[in-house]
Amino acid sequence: MSKTKSSTKSPGRLKQLWQVLTMTVKADKSTIGWLLLAFLGPLAVGIVIAVLISRDNVFGLIAWILLGLLTGILVALIVLGRRAEAVAYTQIEGKPGAVGAVLRSTLKRSWQGSELPVAVNPRTQDAVYRAIGRPGIVLIGEGDATRVQRLLNDEQVKIRRVVPNIEVNRIVVGDGSDGTVRLRQINRRLAKFKPRLTRAEVAAVANRLTSLEHGYGVPKGMDPNKVRPSHKGQR
Repeated sequence: MSKTKSSTKSPGRLKQLWQVLTMTVKADKSTIGWLLLAFLGPLAVGIVIAVLISRDNVFGLIAWILLGLLTGILVALIVLGRRAEAVAYTQIEGKPGAVGAVLRSTLKRSWQGSELPVAVNPRTQDAVYRAIGRPGIVLIGEGDATRVQRLLNDEQVKIRRVVPNIEVNRIVVGDGSDGTVRLRQINRRLAKFKPRLTRAEVAAVANRLTSLEHGYGVPKGMDPNKVRPSHKGQR
């Protein structure tokens, strides 16, 4: 029965891999060249090592070639994953809701965020998203870099009224110029902020902001208004 299950799963994975490959190659023709280089490079190294070291040892010869083959497959899969990810970012970059998609699918566990914006301009579709982590609160602007500043300012004022002692940082997603951050670099930028809160304080701040958005009272436990950046959180 286990053999039947594994045999039914394998074609599905291969089909999914093929779909990723065709989608990536269709959007980026250079992917084929990179995949060939990633596969043939380790294989060639394995063959060279096999000939130089184990030319008189059949077992060693086969082992080195097999190692090069498996390494080539692994490297090719890694390259395919990176290229597919880059293509996916390119396809949604600049579109409304792109930041939300990134927060939903790639945000690290140490951060809390939502795919829904906390503020949006219906006319221009500029939006502000919020991420909460140990560095504090990060507002992420999506839209025109100059125009979205007003939304960011308004949201920051609201946050200051609720949790005045929590640091608020800002990111504007754009093409990477004029201080903006590319869509694919959001997580990298979040990682650069220094930790200032403990995990318990992060949860308290998140609950406080969420409860106010839904019209609830202050949640039980720690009062975020009394939260202070702790030295422990900076370690």
